[in-house]
Formats: sequence, C-alpha cells, structure tokens
Amino acid sequence: MTRTESGDADATTEYVVVLDVLRHGRQGDDRRRFDAAPIAYALGESDFRLLELTLVEDADVSIGDRLVVSPVADRELIQSVEELSYGDLSNTATAEVDYVVEDIVEADETRFVDFYNDAQPITLRLHQLNLLPGIGKKLRDKILESRKRQGPFESFEDLEERVSGLHRPREVIVERILDELRDNDVKYKTFVGRDGQ
Repeated sequence: MTRTESGDADATTEYVVVLDVLRHGRQGDDRRRFDAAPIAYALGESDFRLLELTLVEDADVSIGDRLVVSPVADRELIQSVEELSYGDLSNTATAEVDYVVEDIVEADETRFVDFYNDAQPITLRLHQLNLLPGIGKKLRDKILESRKRQGPFESFEDLEERVSGLHRPREVIVERILDELRDNDVKYKTFVGRDGQ
C-alpha cells in the first residue's frame, strides 16, 4: 500500500494532474480491450510522484485535469493508485510531464522561491543549491550572500535581479525536477518523492 493509499483521515488533501488517459487500460493487458479498466497516468502536485490511477468505469477524465488522490475518502473517480517510474509512462504522458511541471512551479512560486531561501548544506562540500543545474560554488555563494544581507527572496524576478549570473531561476527548478523524475539513480532527491510545503 502506498502512502497515497493509506487514507489517513487527518492527512491534507493531495492532488495530481492527469498526464494521459487510457480508456481501455494498458496495452499488453491480457483482458479483452473493452473489459480492461480505464487508467490514467498522473503527476503529484506536492511531491512529483508519478502515479497510475485505475479509474471508475465511466470516469470523465481528461489530460490536464486535477484530481484528489488522498485522503481516499475524497476520491471520486479513482479506484486505486500505484506509483510508477518515468520509463513506465505512455508516450503522451512523457510529452506532458514537462508542461505540467512548469505549470506546478509557476502556480506555486512561493514554494519554489522558498527553496532558494531555505536551502542548506548537505555535506561539508555539497550544498542543496549546488544540486540545481548551472549553480556552482560562485553562484551558490552569491545567492547565500544576497539572502544573508538583504533577507529572503520574494519572487523569481527578485532572485534574478539580486543575484547576478542567475538567469531563469524558475526554469532551473523545473530542470532539476525533470532530472529527478527521469533518473531513478539521482543521489539526492530534492523535490521528487518529498511533500512540498
């Protein structure tokens, strides 16, 4: 049973965004095409987990829809949920992931700007900021110095204005999330599989 299946009544509501809908189930399912349950591939908004949703028979679900997966009692169109890896996605779902991640980051800017505000050292030689593509020691030090001197960053625009050399901080976060989704062997998962608060 996955964390999503636990159905904890005190849990906060977890949402997913639908990446693809297979009305007649997965290809390769041994059942006759019209006997298989409809499924959808989805991406968790808070923790970027990839999920396969088994849908109720007549679920009216489309790509881009936002559905509740937890608590279980609040599900309306979903029978069950399983985690899956990036390689298990359909071609359509794979094509949608980039856009959905961009939309999630854009819609919840404060959460991801706070990553720049709250990032800490992982080891003596490695900092969470260094996990972001294109951020080396010098740029990391500029970010840390700016947040120490001028306080927390207010937005991606504020980050870009205050830290010379940091271009497109939103896209840097998106790129890191996509790297973590695509590569199961990423040593430090900063965004995928962690609840976003």
